[in-house]
Amino acid sequence: MTISPKFVFSHPAHFLSFGFGSGLSPMAPGTAGTLVAFPLYWLMQQWLSGTAILTVILLMFVVGVWACQYTGQALGVPDHGGIVWDEIVAFLLVLCVTPPMLVWYVAAFLLFRLFDIWKPFPIRQFDQRLKNGFGVMLDDLLAALYAVIVLKGALWIITN
Repeated sequence: MTISPKFVFSHPAHFLSFGFGSGLSPMAPGTAGTLVAFPLYWLMQQWLSGTAILTVILLMFVVGVWACQYTGQALGVPDHGGIVWDEIVAFLLVLCVTPPMLVWYVAAFLLFRLFDIWKPFPIRQFDQRLKNGFGVMLDDLLAALYAVIVLKGALWIITN
């Protein structure tokens, strides 16, 4: 199903769900959405403390449950590929624990995309069973946690 920019800009929930339009990417919209997290994170770092960033991410998650539910219902597809707010919010969480070096940013990005696409246990089970806004947001949050665990493990191995 092809979605038009007119649809995305027709309601704030659609605009957020489609990651400010990044979900309209004809190729790999989830990857395009994930990339949107980088400039958002760098902007947040300029004005917010670490605790404030985590609070904003939590609020973005809650708003995302509503926005993704609303957009999924409007499309008749609970987790349309263009809905990328879940990738943005989850990857922001990963960036919070990523060392500020290009190699770590690349590793974080690749790990998150791997776990988001692969959906290892129990991510796939949640993705298949929860067909609502919370389910859309949850599977990416779990992928982010997997990426964080691997990143922290790699950091521990390198520093010890």
